[in-house]
Amino acid sequence: MKTRFQVEETIVTIICDDDLLRLAKDSVFEAREIVESKIRDDPFFGITYDPYPVMKEDHPLIRRMCRASGLSGVGPMAGVAGAVATYIVERLIGAGAKEAIVENGGDIAFHSARRVPIGIFADHPVFRDLAFDFSHIGLTGICSSSRRIGPSVSLGESNVCTVFSDDVILADCCATALGNLVKGERDLAESAETIGSIEGVTGCMACAGDRIAMFGDVPELVKADISGLV
Repeated sequence: MKTRFQVEETIVTIICDDDLLRLAKDSVFEAREIVESKIRDDPFFGITYDPYPVMKEDHPLIRRMCRASGLSGVGPMAGVAGAVATYIVERLIGAGAKEAIVENGGDIAFHSARRVPIGIFADHPVFRDLAFDFSHIGLTGICSSSRRIGPSVSLGESNVCTVFSDDVILADCCATALGNLVKGERDLAESAETIGSIEGVTGCMACAGDRIAMFGDVPELVKADISGLV
């Protein structure tokens, strides 16, 4: 089933079997507490835009955020939405879920053999009624950042930047990094190559103005009515 669930500023769309929905919702609270506990211990973790060092005493989820922060060159909280989505889907997979998809603010942790159209929400006519045709057994990530859509901080001028990686937190951080790099149409190809070449990134796409750049392994785009899609 598909469920929308909100805890304060965290708004997730969850796709999983009915009997695992309670676990999924509980996992939202658990993931938030892990991150909030770290911020209570060190408020700087929650505000820095720079990479944050990996500390062995931290929770594994925090260490993964810090590792992704270092690889992408952005602050660890750039990966928080992906981290929460990752935590939920990993808990669901551990409970035996055959399908588990969590969308959190444009960042998706995905596990499904079924082909699922992943809608692209961008303030751009090129992406009207387009979606990625996607399937993947095991956890993988499709994460997006935009200067024009949503509450995320972006220092660039992109309509939308999307990054694919089996490390969802890395995809989230790299989507932010790609969005920061794109200052206009002329930056698209170089920016996409820079982020797409980071270890662990499988592919990426960036859009600004009337142009799109893709690098690496990017799923096929198909026509779709994106209203109601993931």
